[in-house]
Amino acid sequence: MSESTWYKTDNVAKVFLASLNRRDTRTMRVSCTLTEQVKPDLLQQAVESALDLRPQFGVRIRRGFFWHYIEGTDAQPKVTEEHGRPCPLLYGREYGGTLHFAVTYFGRRINLEMFHALSDGTGVMEFLYVIIGEYMKLAHPEEMKNLSTGSGASYGDMTQNGFSQYYGQNSEGAQIPVTENKKAYHNPGRKLPYDQLQFLEISMDSSEIISRSKAMGVGLTSYLGALLVLAMYKDMPALMKKMPITVSLPVNLRQFFPSETSRNFFNSMNVTFDPKSITTPEEVARSFDEQMRENLKPENIARQMDAYEKIERYFFIRMVPLVIKQPVVRYFSRMENKRISFVMSNLGKFTVDERLKPYVESFSAFCAHSEIFMTIYSYNGVLKLGVSYAYGDTRFLKNFARSLSEDGVKVTVNSTEVIR
Repeated sequence: MSESTWYKTDNVAKVFLASLNRRDTRTMRVSCTLTEQVKPDLLQQAVESALDLRPQFGVRIRRGFFWHYIEGTDAQPKVTEEHGRPCPLLYGREYGGTLHFAVTYFGRRINLEMFHALSDGTGVMEFLYVIIGEYMKLAHPEEMKNLSTGSGASYGDMTQNGFSQYYGQNSEGAQIPVTENKKAYHNPGRKLPYDQLQFLEISMDSSEIISRSKAMGVGLTSYLGALLVLAMYKDMPALMKKMPITVSLPVNLRQFFPSETSRNFFNSMNVTFDPKSITTPEEVARSFDEQMRENLKPENIARQMDAYEKIERYFFIRMVPLVIKQPVVRYFSRMENKRISFVMSNLGKFTVDERLKPYVESFSAFCAHSEIFMTIYSYNGVLKLGVSYAYGDTRFLKNFARSLSEDGVKVTVNSTEVIR
């Protein structure tokens, strides 16, 4: 990509740029485990080809006077063997690289890690699919002849700022959603030392989970969300049971607007429970489902999106220098995090071309966070939760896994090692 190509950061990226730190690096990681060993030289070629197909990721973030902006660069990624923690810093003073994504490998696994200011989960997964497709065309040229990689969207479509494109559409009187300005319950335990995160992967059979959620008459997200809320409630100290448990759920706006952008295009909705209202799993799941359905009404989605985009359009805000804006954005981001107990992001069902299925064993996904962040995704009949966990005490997750087992769902848990 030419260095003369540049565009402004979107409103979500502005928050990430202001609020990242060594623990919450605002980095996403998506991985694909193959059925055969990764060949590093072929992976290097595949990443270079993928970047030619998706030049919007061959960029660097620069600091302007009023806002950050994104500029093209001819720098090339260097594929390396996996080392260090997942979701490393890919932007900031302590980051020595140029590009804001990295591709590593280990054994049969290919990892793509990207700074969240460039893209959301949908965009990052699409880029991983392109890398996998390009790799397989090199590893198995005859079988993969004419294999199509990526969505086929144009460069303009992929770099579209969806928030600006659809601002003002059917959402008169947009106002920032009013939420209870009350601190949510957080794990009272100590966080891991040295700004560490523990990464856990919880796996289960998709059909078992779907069967249980259908039996309750709710969706998969509501069923899992209810069990997580109950697992957190189980360990709440008595003196903290006045605090609500609030779950933040990112919403992919491509479901509501016809956008093919690979940039950030999502809002977040909150589902809140007063501990006094927490009773049976069935009732909590139904309440979770009802709150989600209300938040997901198209008019509410459009109104919320417009409300946050509207702030950027105020002249006096645009004229404030970045050196003043960033601390303000960082402060409000920190206040918002205090109103959230944990984050659940449902990435949906991962699929690949039929010719790739014999070579693709599984996927995984994580996102760094200062508290607790869970991704939900499924592939080939297996549903997984990728958990980024900042605390040394894992009783919350043990409660959750135990509740699934008691409900007849077989669960497997894998985790990274941390320094205590």
